[in-house]
Order: sequence, then structure tokens, then C-alpha cells
Amino acid sequence: MEPPNSPQVEDGGEEDEEELSGGEEADYRTSSGRGSLLTRRGITLRVLLKDGLVEPGDGVLAIHYLGKNFVGDLLNDGKIRWVETGQIFNSPSAWATHCKRLVNPAKKSGCGWASVRYRGQKLAQYKTTWLHKYQPSADMSMVSEEDDDEDEEEGKTAVQTDEKNKNNKTGLNDVMVSRRTDRERIPVRYCTLGTRDATRDPHTLVELSAFSAINRFQPFNVAISSNVLLLMVTSDKDFYILRKSKAAKMFSCGPLQDFHCHLTTSEVVGYLGGRWDTNTQLLTVLRAFPCRTRLADRESASAVEEEICQNLFMRGLSLVGWYHSHPRGPALPSLQDIDSQMDHQLRLQGSNNGFQPCLGIICGPYYHGNQGVASTITPFWVVPPPEQRPSDYGIPVAVEVTYVQDNFLTSDVLNEMMLLVEYYRAAPDLVQFNQYWCPDTTMMDKIKGSLSCHAPKDQAYSQILEHVYSQLSVMH
Repeated sequence: MEPPNSPQVEDGGEEDEEELSGGEEADYRTSSGRGSLLTRRGITLRVLLKDGLVEPGDGVLAIHYLGKNFVGDLLNDGKIRWVETGQIFNSPSAWATHCKRLVNPAKKSGCGWASVRYRGQKLAQYKTTWLHKYQPSADMSMVSEEDDDEDEEEGKTAVQTDEKNKNNKTGLNDVMVSRRTDRERIPVRYCTLGTRDATRDPHTLVELSAFSAINRFQPFNVAISSNVLLLMVTSDKDFYILRKSKAAKMFSCGPLQDFHCHLTTSEVVGYLGGRWDTNTQLLTVLRAFPCRTRLADRESASAVEEEICQNLFMRGLSLVGWYHSHPRGPALPSLQDIDSQMDHQLRLQGSNNGFQPCLGIICGPYYHGNQGVASTITPFWVVPPPEQRPSDYGIPVAVEVTYVQDNFLTSDVLNEMMLLVEYYRAAPDLVQFNQYWCPDTTMMDKIKGSLSCHAPKDQAYSQILEHVYSQLSVMH
């Protein structure tokens, strides 16, 4: 198991609003002293911090673009740390450009000071406030161009929507997930990829192939416990390739992994424990182990993974796969996911060249392409590219599975659910369960409906889940 990537510092790129050092800030004044005229570029987050207009804090910065939300921490030195990955950015423009390109690869710039909001208000307004306070005679045209942001209707902030909803008794406009965003991540067919291209967006989604389409048989069988699904998934991936399979239809409604993915708007990751029988070629997935850590938190990742390894050993299980979520998109692997899956497959195979499959699962809880409230769960595997084309991407293929219904919820699964509740309780990317996923379904209705698809029908199980839901309802 490899720890998440470490944070990286990103520069502002082509943006001219990159943060300046203290000496550079002085260079952008027309004269020295407090009363000197500071040019637009010279007014940085460090200046606003120094003069007390903003304060450092966790989760105080946000970008809302085409229905996607990004949350950032404002650091003491004026840099920005993206909460989801831990990456460090030198300026609002650098962060905005990076985030917007993830949603729209054609985006050339980020218009950072107009796109990034501090506690719900555009940073450009804080810059204007600074000029009014310290340079009242300054030409306001120095900041006027920053207000000309491409603030699309889909990019309106949650604060704006909340203001609108103060007089909306139905609350149906409460920050619903943008359907336009769902449509924008259109998957491509594997045959269109060709040779690896460093300029290609690693978040490009790829349709799954069938083993038969590449003239192969699935080299192993898979059986998955319903308790695994309950804890593991709640994410947003497409499943239309799997719909043709009866086993896949059963699998697409699973519950425990579902719980983990439903809790946060950020991607989650976890590992799968089970057994591999070489005689029957059967891979049995018995337990999901959620990683209660941020994807870029290298320090805590090693401790979390060590704990998971110990839990596997104590239960007599082997590491047999991994899962992650795509909170609002189709449950299909990205190019990055394909490479990660291939790495995991090679690592599990080890040096003895003995075959042991490694199952990858993608979960899609809040994707509007899902059929009803049930989350989409996509198991996949990667076939290496042909030997004569070693520079091609691996081929992602759909894996057919058998779903095994558990008759009861084990105590360790319930304990894991409560640990997840506690971990995300104060998280800035916690899902707001009183908001609406679609006009007639709240986020709470969504998670309840998804988890109930394959839940045991006994009363004790229902009471346990109601206790868990009561904990979620007070987490906003």
C-alpha cells in the first residue's frame, strides 16, 4: 500500500497576480511608506494578512466553478493549501487556474481574486477594502478588471444560494449538485487513447471494455460480502457497461463502502481484505478498510496503513484490492486510476510471479446518471497493453462479481461506521445531509435509500442504521 502524494507548491503560471515576496511588494509601490501607492499586483494575501483584513484559517477559502466546490486553507505566509489534496499554491490565481482546469481543461486562467472567496466574499472585495482604507485616493480601476470574472450561473457560491433560500420555504434550491458538471466528464473509448501523451489530462475517464472484446476470459471469479459494500461505497461512477450483467445489477446497489463515500464531497480511498483460492481461482472480498486520512497527508497515511495491515493480519485476511470514490462523476476509471490499478496489481503479484488478482472498485454516490438513489459500484481490472505497444495505457476491463448477502451487520463494521462519523464530523467537506440531491430527495434520503438496497431486512439491523443516521443528522 503506498501513501498518498505529498503536497506540492504551485506557481501562478501565466497569471500576473502571483504572490510576491515582501521585497517584491515594496517594488510595486510608487514610493515608500504606508501612504505610498501600491499597485494592483502588489496587493497580495500577505498584505491583507499583515494589515488584518483577513486571518489565516482552515477551510476559509473556497472556489465554486461550474457546480464543483473546492475548499482551501489560508496559511500564515499567505499561501493556500487545497484541502482535498494538500497541495500548496502561491497565489489565488494559481489555485483557481489549477482547480478550473480540472473541471474544464480548456480553461486558460483562473481570475483568482474574483474566483476565490474568503468566508463567502470575493478576495477582490478585500483588495478594494484595503485600497479604500489605506489609499483612498487610488484609482479604483486598478481592481475593476478583477470583477469581470466568468462567474457562470453554475459557479454561483453556496453563500449566494443560501441568501436566495432565506425566502424559499421549500428549500429545493439548497446547493444541489450541478447536473451540468455530471455531463462534462464525458468518458472516452479506450481505442481512442493511443500512445501515452504527457499533455493528456490524467483525470480523463475511460469506458470499460469487456474481456470478450479483447478476446480474453476473466481469469478469476469474485465474490463480495454485502457488509463490504455497506461500508465502502457511496460515489459517482458510470455503470452502463455492467448493466448487461445480472451479477453486476445486483452489485450496483451495495451498502458499507457506500457509507464511507456518502460522507464527504471529496474522494475517499480504502483497501479490501479477503482470500484468494488458487485451486478454485476464487477471490473472496470479506472486509473493507476505509482510510481515515486525507489523500495528501503523508504523515498520517503511514500510520493508517500500518493499522490496516495489522487488522488484516489479526483477521487472517490478505490484501486483495482497493476502492475509491468519484463523488459526483461517473464510476469509471480515469487514466490516473488505470495506472494506479496496474501498480497495485504488480505489487500484489510480488517477485514470485505467482498470479493473484487485485480488484479495483470505483464508487459513485452523487452522480445524477445513477439509476435511482442507489450508488453505482464499478469493479474493474487492468490488462497490460500488448508487448508490441509498451507505451500504451493499460486496458481497463469490467469484472463480473457474485454478490453474497450477509444476514447481519457485524460489530466491527458498525464500529468502523461510527469511527468514520467521528472522523468527518468537523470536516469542511462534510456532506450537508439536509440539502437536496434532487428536487424531491435530500442527501439524507439519498444515503438511506442507497444503503437499504441490499441491507438485511431484520428489525435489529434497521435500528442500528437509524442510530447511525441520527448521528449524521446532527453533524451540520
